[in-house]
Amino acid sequence: MQVATYICITVDLALAIFEEPAVYPLPFLATSIIEVFCLLAFFGRLVHFSKVTPRSVFWKDTKNICVMVTIFLNLIDLIIHGSLLIAHIPIVRWSRVLRPIYLVNFAESRQIRRAFRSIRNTLPEILYVFLLFIFSVLMFSLMAQKLLGSRKLITSEGEPYFENYLEGVFNLYVLVTTANSPDVMMPAYDYSWWYSIFFIAYIILNTYIFMSVFLAVVYNNYRKHLKNEIRKLAYMKRRKMADAFNALKVQEGSEFVISETTWLKLVKLVAPDISNSHRELLLRVSKEDNQRYVGKEAFIRLADLLNIQVITMKTRMHPIECWMPHLYTCGASRFIRRVVLHKGFIYAFDVVIVVNAIFIALDDKNPLIANAEWVFLSLYVIEILLKLYTYDPRTFFAKSQFWNWFDTFIIIAALVATSVNTALKSASLYNSQEILDIVFILRVLRLIRIIDSIQRFRVIMNTLINILPTMLTFCGIILTIYYVFAIIGMEVFKNKIRFFPENSSEPYAQQCGAEALKDSSFAKSKYCKNNFNNLGSAFVVLVELTVVNQWHVIATGFALVTHPAAKLYFIAFHVVVVIMIINIFVAFILEAFFVEYSLEKSEVETAIEKKIQELGMAVQEGDIPTGNLVDSMDNCENYLGGFSEGNQKGLMFQIASKRYRTVDALLQRMFEAEIPPEDEGPPMEDILNLSPNDLYIENPTFNSAA
Repeated sequence: MQVATYICITVDLALAIFEEPAVYPLPFLATSIIEVFCLLAFFGRLVHFSKVTPRSVFWKDTKNICVMVTIFLNLIDLIIHGSLLIAHIPIVRWSRVLRPIYLVNFAESRQIRRAFRSIRNTLPEILYVFLLFIFSVLMFSLMAQKLLGSRKLITSEGEPYFENYLEGVFNLYVLVTTANSPDVMMPAYDYSWWYSIFFIAYIILNTYIFMSVFLAVVYNNYRKHLKNEIRKLAYMKRRKMADAFNALKVQEGSEFVISETTWLKLVKLVAPDISNSHRELLLRVSKEDNQRYVGKEAFIRLADLLNIQVITMKTRMHPIECWMPHLYTCGASRFIRRVVLHKGFIYAFDVVIVVNAIFIALDDKNPLIANAEWVFLSLYVIEILLKLYTYDPRTFFAKSQFWNWFDTFIIIAALVATSVNTALKSASLYNSQEILDIVFILRVLRLIRIIDSIQRFRVIMNTLINILPTMLTFCGIILTIYYVFAIIGMEVFKNKIRFFPENSSEPYAQQCGAEALKDSSFAKSKYCKNNFNNLGSAFVVLVELTVVNQWHVIATGFALVTHPAAKLYFIAFHVVVVIMIINIFVAFILEAFFVEYSLEKSEVETAIEKKIQELGMAVQEGDIPTGNLVDSMDNCENYLGGFSEGNQKGLMFQIASKRYRTVDALLQRMFEAEIPPEDEGPPMEDILNLSPNDLYIENPTFNSAA
């Protein structure tokens, strides 16, 4: 059902590609049938929710109400639009802007909702700073009009200089983004250098001070609400685990416990993919050796225990050692393996990569340099073969060995592409430019290998890997906002600006099909493809507006072909995306790096992880044996059996690297470390109503993250 919901949401959003104004036009009947099918699927999903949710809860949930209202509005708009289309009466498809509501409000999108909730909660604090900022812009605009409006100065485009107050407000707002600096200052500066002081003061106050205050306010509020969200999650988890314990408990002497049989059945139900040996390990962690039950404190930590990624390892012989034991264990073989295991082997190939980079930068038309590519490819192939000879192939290509997979793919792809290009060249004296491009890209990608050899590079890479899940959340937010602005832009600006080929004979082809753009910066810059004539073009324009550079030229161009008030659309986009969303994203990146760097300096381990290590069955992170260990990751069908005393099966367990833990999970662990084990938190209703200002625990601080 989740997959079906996501597919329908994707199809519903993608309909804008095929609806007028369309990238690939389809008849209205075809798109309307698809949309009705998606709406029926959404309604079916709501019915599904209602069947498994208490009625009082279902109707109090605003998400469900929003989805139902949106479905109704989409259907009404679809019927009205179809009826008027038959009567050849033009009308705006106003309900298309509501489609992202499905992406946000279905239960599967809880991370996007959390992010929007954080943005909503941050708005009041931002609003005060924004109003003060706007007041500053308005005051400086008024001063500029009084100081410069009567000087009869003109801009480089021949327009009056600060004579119109609203035009002056727009120009000074653009100056905050530095997109029109120093152009906006030059007429006044040419008249008298004293006027430069006015613009310098404006830039210092608004560009540097106010924008920095924006970031500080956004970061502070984002961090505060993030802590509150994590606090709710931590308390809700503990409260629900306590409720589960109360539902399953049995009396053992004077205390209530969970029997071993019940515990095993429960874990098998909630985590069916883990192996039996892994399940046995978790049971040993949860109970004392001489007990056949699990206590309340250990049971409440079960969710944490299941969230720790444990890699099951088993000692196995290398396949060559199985097939040819005498050859693999001879003196020469042992010497080769010692060389490969030595750090000098890694350093030597790091040097080879650097030398290869120098050759890539040189002229490859030189035969000596071109032939050197085969030398480097041969060295890389030899390196991979030697590693496969030393390490068990199942270890070398384990799921967690990203860099080994990356190296092998890059080398094989480069070898194939270079061989194909050489064969084409020798057969027909022809170089395929596409293949050459692939070869050049693969050569450069090899340089990425060196990242994992440097400690500080690894910290940065770990942080990037950790924030990927949340980056996907922000991508969902950006997609939602882009989609809304794109639909509005398409309805307001479609076909106002058109692109024509260079040799077109259409009237005003050089002015993007609009006489109003004659002699404008928009037309002179050849921005005709920056239009809202379809969804793809609209998204490109929005990306350019996000980058900020020259955004005022685009805004002025669309204002010329419509109305000066059109600039409000572009200002609104800048405020929402650049000032708010991008600053929140920067705040998250800062928090992620604070957490990552603090973890590099001091290991943040839960009591559960420590207990696994105390049992003597853990392989410490960064201390993986160099022998023939393979990440078996055995499942229930591939049962290795439980481990008996002394670990006779040769099983070992390694806690997965920090690089595979998300920032939210790490922050949650840091908060939970401050909660006493016996503290189940406030009642569920109070947990749901917790605000950032509620101090339930004595020391709710996250200072260790910074």
